Amino acid sequence: MASNSQPVQEAPKEAVAKEITKEVAKPAVTVGGGLNSYELVVIVTPEATEEKLETRLNSISQYIARHGGSAVSLDKWGKRRMAYPIKKFVEGNYVLFKFMLPPIASRELENNLRISEDVLRYLMVRAGE
Repeated sequence: MASNSQPVQEAPKEAVAKEITKEVAKPAVTVGGGLNSYELVVIVTPEATEEKLETRLNSISQYIARHGGSAVSLDKWGKRRMAYPIKKFVEGNYVLFKFMLPPIASRELENNLRISEDVLRYLMVRAGE
């Protein structure tokens, strides 16, 4: 069989080497940045004993400290009646935290609160803006 095909021209080796070693500019991403000021209100189930409530609050405080933040204040509002039932509870233990934390760690804290069984609701907002 005769073929009428032209020979394939190869790229010069210098051009291939330049393409391989060509550096791609990486975007500047600041991980964490500085500390932001947050306020967090947590509603813990009313079935939690005082000891279990203290354990939950200590775990939140320790999380803040481990991730480079600082707890500013902790204010226990006590057991209060809620506006509507949540998970068949009409009361909950309300606690207000004020703290400083990097933004990345605040997202992780919210994820931890979301999956916690003894936390009925929480609201975390960035303070001071």
